[in-house]
Amino acid sequence: MERSEPAADVIPPQAQSRLLRFLGPGLITGASDDDPSGIATYSQAGAQFGLALGWTMFLTWPLMVSIQLISARIGRTTGHGIAGNLRRHCPKWLLLCIVSLLLAANTVNIGANLGAMADATRLVFGGPALLYLFVFATICAAVPVWTSYRHYVAVLRWMTLALLAYIVTLFAVDVPWREAAYRILVPTVAWSRDYLMMIVAVFGTTISPYLFFWQASEEAEDVSETPHRAPLKQTPGQGPAALERIRFDTMGGMAASNIVGLAIILTAASTLRPNGITDVETSAQAAEALRPLAGSFASTLFALGIVGTGLLAVPVLAGSAAYALGEALHWRTGLTHKPKNAKAFYGAIVIATIVGAILNATPVNPMKALVWTAVINGIVAVPVMGIMMYLASRRDILGPFAVAGILKWLGWLTTTMMAAAVVAMMMAGFA
Repeated sequence: MERSEPAADVIPPQAQSRLLRFLGPGLITGASDDDPSGIATYSQAGAQFGLALGWTMFLTWPLMVSIQLISARIGRTTGHGIAGNLRRHCPKWLLLCIVSLLLAANTVNIGANLGAMADATRLVFGGPALLYLFVFATICAAVPVWTSYRHYVAVLRWMTLALLAYIVTLFAVDVPWREAAYRILVPTVAWSRDYLMMIVAVFGTTISPYLFFWQASEEAEDVSETPHRAPLKQTPGQGPAALERIRFDTMGGMAASNIVGLAIILTAASTLRPNGITDVETSAQAAEALRPLAGSFASTLFALGIVGTGLLAVPVLAGSAAYALGEALHWRTGLTHKPKNAKAFYGAIVIATIVGAILNATPVNPMKALVWTAVINGIVAVPVMGIMMYLASRRDILGPFAVAGILKWLGWLTTTMMAAAVVAMMMAGFA
């Protein structure tokens, strides 16, 4: 038995040559971070401040990696997601507060993403945006319910290829590369409310609470789905291979996320801002603004990328909310269950998607709430990360896999920097 434990997370030799078989929750988590609402935030950052915020993507990569590694470790070690561990080890009021904030932010994000996908499709193909909204909402709600877990995860992996659209778009526009490199490597900070709010928004859309909940839950899900795997606290012999897999997966997924985020900032900074376009409310608006500046090819590719990333991100947002709510209320939770055996969990996915879609037909404009949602995510992330660090540092919860050393320091550094950015924004707002 002891000899077979480490093999549970080792990738078979025949699969090592196929990168998508190697990457899993970390790749999907990183790719879903570049959702249409994130694209809108990055586009606004580039349009409003030019190249001045390029450094945020360089800085946030190690911070993202550390906090997502800790999230994944919690799920793989305990066999439970973030909310499940909060329910077991924290006061109920704290659990309900965190989950409620996550549900609200995720639902608005879902609505904004569906609206952006519909607008982007209309931009490319014409036709009524409302019809596209209905089609995309139906697809995003139905796929997690009617697709088996393994097929669903495989689809999500392939959907990450949509991110390549923004790399190609970047090289289709004229970027001042020397200045861009300088701005990335030498941060500049302006003491203004708008600038600091945008920093918090970028941090909030890059280091977002729903990503913590999703990756931890997916690692826990993989434990129950994969033969011979068990929570590391029960089978510590599986630890070295599991942590190596998580490290490779997470570092790769977060690198992909930040490279794409940087590409969007650089594209907007090189095209929109020089032409006087400094206010971008939606990702589709950014794609439309590109057309006369960078040509139809770049505009169309940018728009199609919105659709592809949205099809990846909306199920992740809805799934993250369902995992958190299900674990908080002690439902039968997980995509490995058949819908008839986890009706409340799958119902939460469907309802979150439907409510998000309905927001597009109400006076509440989810598009205008995008940056504010990212700001709220940045604020909410601070206590969530603090609680995660508390849980991950306890040996009675994670056993020998409790975080220590450089990972622990990076986790607390990430929490501190997020808190400092929020405090600076608030101080600038009252100045």
